[in-house]
Amino acid sequence: MRVLLVSAYELGHPPLHVAGPAGALRARGHDVRVVDLALDAWDVGVLDGVERVLVAVPMHTAARMAREIIPSIAQPTCCYGLYAAACADVADAVVAGEYAPALVRWVETGVAGDAVQLTRARRSADPAFDALPPLERYARLVIGGEERLVGYVETSRGCAHRCRHCPVPVVYDGRIRIVSEDAVLRDVDRVVDLGARHVTFADPDFFNGVHHSLRVVRAMHRRHPELTFDCTVKVEHVLRHADVWGELADSGCLFVVSAFESTDDRTLARLAKGHTVADEVRAVALLRAHGIEVRPSFLPFTPWTTRAQLRDLVEFVADHDLVESVDPVQYAIRLLLPPGSLLLDDPEVAAVVDGYDADRLSYTWRSCDPAIDALHCELSAIVERAAAGGEPLTQTYAHVREAVGAPPRPVTPSATPRPHLTESWFCCAEPTEQQLGALR
Repeated sequence: MRVLLVSAYELGHPPLHVAGPAGALRARGHDVRVVDLALDAWDVGVLDGVERVLVAVPMHTAARMAREIIPSIAQPTCCYGLYAAACADVADAVVAGEYAPALVRWVETGVAGDAVQLTRARRSADPAFDALPPLERYARLVIGGEERLVGYVETSRGCAHRCRHCPVPVVYDGRIRIVSEDAVLRDVDRVVDLGARHVTFADPDFFNGVHHSLRVVRAMHRRHPELTFDCTVKVEHVLRHADVWGELADSGCLFVVSAFESTDDRTLARLAKGHTVADEVRAVALLRAHGIEVRPSFLPFTPWTTRAQLRDLVEFVADHDLVESVDPVQYAIRLLLPPGSLLLDDPEVAAVVDGYDADRLSYTWRSCDPAIDALHCELSAIVERAAAGGEPLTQTYAHVREAVGAPPRPVTPSATPRPHLTESWFCCAEPTEQQLGALR
């Protein structure tokens, strides 16, 4: 059967959520085509001769974009990934969780059934990385005045934690699925063969299976000693496993993405983050002591956000020399409340929820201070313009400070940019007008 797999958005990376099902379908003898909407405008001509369409929706941004194109698809269509359930009103079938076996079944029988829940993420075939567009078209690592191609692999799926704002526990409910060490290393070998000199680990938290991750890093470093990497780790895990960072730095770890979320302890407690603002400070110092940078993600806009909290956030960024480590979109992220969100049980959240918006894939809510909602719109425009125009981080930061009412604070740009990826958008951000325009 001829199958089209569509990736809407996967953080600027070669879409792992397409490569995996593509490999499984190929192994069953199906003819697979791939389209990545993060790279190419939508053209219904790609549907010619296609019998089934699979659309990956692993994150909010992807799901918003997918909903733009699905009405133009006449063929049976299945959405899969964390946000699959939110697309049930536009797709013929949806599958979340460990979706690969269910996708193969749907392609071959038209019936998806339930996602298969496994204790280990076994797979019938390796991801078809070669079916994707070349690495040259995706986000690159910027380091020391050069750019390097980046591969995208995972050692686990799901998360052992249940942070109340996160979409992962809605599907995985505090469970993880480990990918075998041999399988991960095969994936690393293949992306290196395709030209990667840096690897991003896609795990929601690389330390959910810390001993497994360490074994992978050690083996990867033996096989590819010049290869560098980055990963995502919770603040509490950064501190709990303080003794491993020297080894990881020696093995090529350049930076760690960490969900700081807020610089207000009450907000962190509401979100069940498991850390405090003081812990964030310690995590920055610990990683930098080993030569590893932190790239924090934030959730500045919640129903209880105040302007004073936003000023505290921008001061925190400057106080800890993070201006050039924070992508501007992080200043404008607004709390999402998808179906099943753990925060919907919070009485203070329920009191400000107005109902579900199917187009925006979230229950709508209003701020306790209407001026904060207007400020969110202002900051969203600032960061979208910055992303479209390639504005220097220090300049965007100054605009953000002015918008939130913080006094001017000069920031001197670094002589050498800190290691980072060229993709500046984010998984739970709303699509930009440029992204949506390419689909219409």
